[in-house]
Amino acid sequence: MEGTQSIYLEKAELLKALSHPIRLRIVRGLLHCGCRNVGCMEANIGQSQSCISQHLMRLKAAGIVRAARSGNEVYYEVSDPQTASVIAALFGEREEEYHCTTSQ
Repeated sequence: MEGTQSIYLEKAELLKALSHPIRLRIVRGLLHCGCRNVGCMEANIGQSQSCISQHLMRLKAAGIVRAARSGNEVYYEVSDPQTASVIAALFGEREEEYHCTTSQ
């Protein structure tokens, strides 16, 4: 029964990490557009760089996104296949349409 409890805790943590409208917009945007930097997200979401960076830190800590540096820029991408499934279910989309690297 304890193994069953841990799976519920894991799923609850995923949902908690996604439970903010800005984080949902960030993740969905990454899934649709692929790897992006904070400046790109700032223009599309309409939030400040610091706001987006704070939400990205939460998503990164939860293992939902990963970051890669290229020169002075940091690019983010969705790295968790469960996240892609959850977002697809929430928005009635197909995962096949997403640009993510969840298979790695």
